[in-house]
Amino acid sequence: MSVIECSNVSIRYKTGDLQQIGLKDYVIKKITRTYKVEEFWADRDISFSLEKGDMLGIVGTNGAGKSTLLKAITGIMVPTKGSVVVEGKIAALLELASGFDPELTVRENTFLRGALLGYTKEFMERKYNEIISFAELEDFQEYMFKQLSSGMKSRLAFSIACLVEPDILILDEVLSVGDEAFKEKSARRIKGILANGVTGILVSHSVQQVRDLCNKCLWLDHGNQVAFGPANVICNAYSAYLFTPNDQRRLPANEEELTDVSNRFRVAWRIGVKERAHPEDFPYKIDRNESETARIQRLLKIVDGMSAEERKAIEDEIDGVTK
Repeated sequence: MSVIECSNVSIRYKTGDLQQIGLKDYVIKKITRTYKVEEFWADRDISFSLEKGDMLGIVGTNGAGKSTLLKAITGIMVPTKGSVVVEGKIAALLELASGFDPELTVRENTFLRGALLGYTKEFMERKYNEIISFAELEDFQEYMFKQLSSGMKSRLAFSIACLVEPDILILDEVLSVGDEAFKEKSARRIKGILANGVTGILVSHSVQQVRDLCNKCLWLDHGNQVAFGPANVICNAYSAYLFTPNDQRRLPANEEELTDVSNRFRVAWRIGVKERAHPEDFPYKIDRNESETARIQRLLKIVDGMSAEERKAIEDEIDGVTK
């Protein structure tokens, strides 16, 4: 049985309507016959299902409709068309900085935030030291919240939110909080929650995070569903898309193209690994100062120049390594 089932979900925004322009402007525009409402579809016909224990990564460039889709799944928004069916209790980490009072202390805000999330005072008292320790704010407990850096605020919010024991955990760019050490600690905490059979959804601009945490992936582009399937396949294809110059980008038209693009990136990555390990084995000089983007683009061109037999040999080599 599916824990989350999205069927042809479409979400429409209206711009220029009464709520946005106010009654006075509305009346004037109606009299002058200049009143016009424009529609914007943030998501169109999104369909996927998740079973218990699945972790879905949602990828796509800015404006793809990722966060809007999360709001429909959490019940914050109602789809204009289609349906969302969710079985279980949801914990959503969407906007970490919301729900705090800048004029209260860190200690006071910890209890305030906990209350907003539905935790009892007794529960928060038991967990308070654990929250502050995880957020690394032991020396700032009596500081005014407004005196904290944005990273410190987000660390506190993350620490409080991760106390929950949900059936479904939804994360929107929250694993990019803090420095690298805190990011790793946050990822370990999330993995611990997911290890208990929780179903999760992660929106992230870090393809590597999606690779590390997710078994399924949904690729969105300007509100449209490009692909849904195994995370490793889609992450490879999406990475190849990102490293392609903007004027040459083309979305895969079908599953066959998606698989081909995914394998293309996988072969390029394997060549790159071998280059770094044994540069002397390659008949060209490797620029050690080459940017990562230039490097991946160069490797993809090498793959494009290979015969089908050469590509297949490297794919078989990769399969042998990963078995």
